[in-house]
Amino acid sequence: MSEYLADQTFEKADFTLNTLNKGEYENCKFIYCDFSNSDLSGIRFLDCEFISCNLSLVTLTKTSFNDVNFKDCKMLGLRFENCNEFGLTLSFDSCKLDHSSFYKLKLKKTIFKNNQLHEVDFTECDLSSSTFDYCDFLNATFDRTNLEKADFRTATHYRIDPDKNSIRKAKFSQPGLAGLLAKYDILISQ
Repeated sequence: MSEYLADQTFEKADFTLNTLNKGEYENCKFIYCDFSNSDLSGIRFLDCEFISCNLSLVTLTKTSFNDVNFKDCKMLGLRFENCNEFGLTLSFDSCKLDHSSFYKLKLKKTIFKNNQLHEVDFTECDLSSSTFDYCDFLNATFDRTNLEKADFRTATHYRIDPDKNSIRKAKFSQPGLAGLLAKYDILISQ
């Protein structure tokens, strides 16, 4: 039997030993919780916040994230493409998302702020009108990705091939132009 919990705060809970009960969590806060290597499959999170949590290597099969905010979280190796795509709306602030994957997801207007996104896979993802404030994309993969109207002006270390990705009306800063021209192996000086 699945639970319904609303307006609850979970603080310093260790879900590596006792997994989070299956069910629906609405307007809940998870603060300093450890979910690493746990299974959140089939759980629904609506209007929830995860603050300073460790969600590394969590299983997300059919997990629902509707209007969920992650702040200061460690989220290594997550496969977001396994989530329930219906109503999927996320935002990330000051999170470490290295080695995660957003393959083929529709994440229009998603806010990424101050995140480390090393070796993250955005292949065939729709990130149109998304914002990437002060994000580090070292070795991230953009392949057939929709980045139209996305804002990369303060982002760093991205390598985006304009021939393989949709970048119409995307915003870039002048120092970031090298990330668009990397495939040409040219030297750019200030």
